[in-house]
Amino acid sequence: MNPAFCMAMKIISHPSPNFGPRKDGKTPRHLILHYTDTKTGADALKIMCDPERQVSAHYMADDNGDIYQLVDESMRAWHAGQSYWEGESDINSTSIGVEIQNPGHSFGYQPFPDVQISAVIELCKAICARHDIKPWHVLAHSDIASDRKQDPGHLFP
Repeated sequence: MNPAFCMAMKIISHPSPNFGPRKDGKTPRHLILHYTDTKTGADALKIMCDPERQVSAHYMADDNGDIYQLVDESMRAWHAGQSYWEGESDINSTSIGVEIQNPGHSFGYQPFPDVQISAVIELCKAICARHDIKPWHVLAHSDIASDRKQDPGHLFP
């Protein structure tokens, strides 16, 4: 990762053991946005770093604007689950996943703070530039798994 990007974005390293290699030589061409559906960012980090939960994302944006990197972008994080987009069913191998702290529909869904949205926008722009991700491939979790997911939801701008 570019050190200047880390400083500008307040990237905090918080490694998760929950990742693996991208399959079949696939590279990132999608950016998937989620909400954490947890009461706090600390709760989300704990879940995404628990080997028994087998879930992770590349990044998590806390509600104060801090960005945590859990998985290196070259690796396959486990955030998309069973999903599908434009003929691709292994979205984890073709994407970068960003979790955005929000209690979600389980714990009192609420608007996302401006400082958090600003950080997410900056992060997403940088990811898209690094991987040449097209704007139409920046997707919500609900886009790729509409039968089971609703995040980041209607309050996400």
